[in-house]
Amino acid sequence: MKTENLNNIYSTERLKELIQYVSEHSSYYQVLFREQQVDADSITSVSDLGRLPFTTKDDLARQNDAFLCVPKTQIADFVTTSGTMSDPVAFYLTDSDIERLANNEAESFRCAGGGADDIYQLMTTIDKRFMAGLAYWMGARKIGAGMIRVGPGAPFLQWESIQRFSPTVLIAIPSFIPRLLDYAEANGIDYGNSSVKSIICIGEPIRNADFTLNELGKRITSQWNVKLYSTYASTEMGAAFTECGEGKGGHVNPDLLILEVVDEEGNAVPDGGLGEVVVTTLGVEGMPLLRYKTGDLCNVYYAPCACGRKTPRLGPVVGRKQQMIKFKGTTIFPPAIFDVLDMVKEIELYQVVISKNEYGNDEISILLPLQLSNPVFKEMLHSLFKSRLRVSPILEFITAQELTFRIHKQEKRKPEKLIYI
Repeated sequence: MKTENLNNIYSTERLKELIQYVSEHSSYYQVLFREQQVDADSITSVSDLGRLPFTTKDDLARQNDAFLCVPKTQIADFVTTSGTMSDPVAFYLTDSDIERLANNEAESFRCAGGGADDIYQLMTTIDKRFMAGLAYWMGARKIGAGMIRVGPGAPFLQWESIQRFSPTVLIAIPSFIPRLLDYAEANGIDYGNSSVKSIICIGEPIRNADFTLNELGKRITSQWNVKLYSTYASTEMGAAFTECGEGKGGHVNPDLLILEVVDEEGNAVPDGGLGEVVVTTLGVEGMPLLRYKTGDLCNVYYAPCACGRKTPRLGPVVGRKQQMIKFKGTTIFPPAIFDVLDMVKEIELYQVVISKNEYGNDEISILLPLQLSNPVFKEMLHSLFKSRLRVSPILEFITAQELTFRIHKQEKRKPEKLIYI
């Protein structure tokens, strides 16, 4: 996208305020600017961002508190990242940052067709130092909607809440929805005539790169007549990319983030191109970030959306750079493995385990419930993997109880569908 168009979308005043703010209050960026001989006053527009080096996850982990711009006595909420690939990193939010979260989520709900008449049912945790749960609750309050805080799992309580309070929108990790529907069918619950009209899907993609529903998305909508909205977010950005009703990518909120999508050399990719998502956070008081490389690979779209918004959009996360697997000469990202497993209705639980063999090469094992262990099923799944990915992983079978324990660990905020050992 042309620089002048980007400058029309993003507030140059807010960017200048950010640069000035970190140069005065962030010990990390003060040192960086000095070492890189960056003149803060020379960064006056989005086109000048390229003069700044990227901030990486390693930078954030190594010098966590050096990014903090206020005394800890001003911190109102202490959160951490999910720690998918490394130890969780601390993030500190002031009152102003919490209000920013509420504004982001309110706008995200509106983007997904939400309003004051809706009742949201939250199927994710609001504790365990999880930023998103707090954001959803505050966003619903901001738009005047109701919120039922059920938390993760517990199909009985989910359906009891749906039948008692009639929510219109669920906020959930999408891989939980098939379990919810299986419970309803087993217990005679008429979910087809429930109050639920849509699901805001978090933490996992429900679309392919061409915006068609992936196997998980198709599995849900083939059973339940609901509309799915995809989202993409992280603790570091303190904001979210949310789909509108067109379902053609998550819209950036230009008041809160400056988005770049770059190739391996750090250059911007063209419209429709695939690259690493880089964000600059606007309006953050506690721990603002400049040109933060998320590690997530997405396609970016700059053309105006059919909904009328002119903001850039991100397609679903294809994978994380750190999660790229080289398996028997084939490059694979975990979502492609999940997509194959989600095609098979018999599979309700699974965990993908990535390890190294004695030669240092990647190995992929799939843990599945013991009751599926039979020659016909194994052959079917091996054939499906070979037809979709050209390779087939190792299949291992353990009891459903042990598998559930491994996936849904009490200390974790999300199901562990993928682990590295």
